[in-house]
Amino acid sequence: MNTLNQFFFGIFPYIALSIFFFGSLFRFDREQYSWKSDSSQLLYRGQLRLGNILFHVGILMVFFGHLFGLLTPVWFWDAIGISHSAKQMIAIVLGGVFGLMAMAGLLILLNRRLKSDRLAANATWRDKLVLIWLIVTLALGLLTIFVSLGHRDGHEMVKLMTWAQHIVTFRGDAASYIADVSPLFKLHMLMGMGLFVIFPFTRLVHVWSGFASVGYLGRAWQLVRRR
Repeated sequence: MNTLNQFFFGIFPYIALSIFFFGSLFRFDREQYSWKSDSSQLLYRGQLRLGNILFHVGILMVFFGHLFGLLTPVWFWDAIGISHSAKQMIAIVLGGVFGLMAMAGLLILLNRRLKSDRLAANATWRDKLVLIWLIVTLALGLLTIFVSLGHRDGHEMVKLMTWAQHIVTFRGDAASYIADVSPLFKLHMLMGMGLFVIFPFTRLVHVWSGFASVGYLGRAWQLVRRR
């Protein structure tokens, strides 16, 4: 078990991140015409706006919540007077709200793909894989809320934070900190890391373009006149 724990949570994170970064660079270099979100709006407009808004708002908040929640040092929360139990409750509430929002959006988007024959005919196996992978990952994340409610002292949360911070700072003892955390957390983490693995080979690469286009917010309005 120690060997498996070390591989999946001490080595696999670096494998996943390497595939994520280098796979994205390779695809951008070799297959730029496939670098797109493959919008389905022209094929079928139904439920697209609602599903898209719920999913994107929810998943972005979940992502940045994980990013800052896991990578902000423990001493910082102690310095500003937020206890471990209080931080855990904040994570439970916000994670639950935005996780459910993202899940609702995903289910709406999945339903419209199954409901429309035109969408079903144009969907690839990779499109379906992304939707299902995200749904399972979100579902596992939402289920961890019930585990967290069982111990509100924040002790297990600190273990996860320490693991993440040791991973990004390339310390080889990261896996040891989560050896005894709930298996549900570990499944959620594995699915999350797996998402980085499939990322470069799916439509998810359009996320890079979204971050790269932030500069467009500062551009002047484009005036379009009707004929």
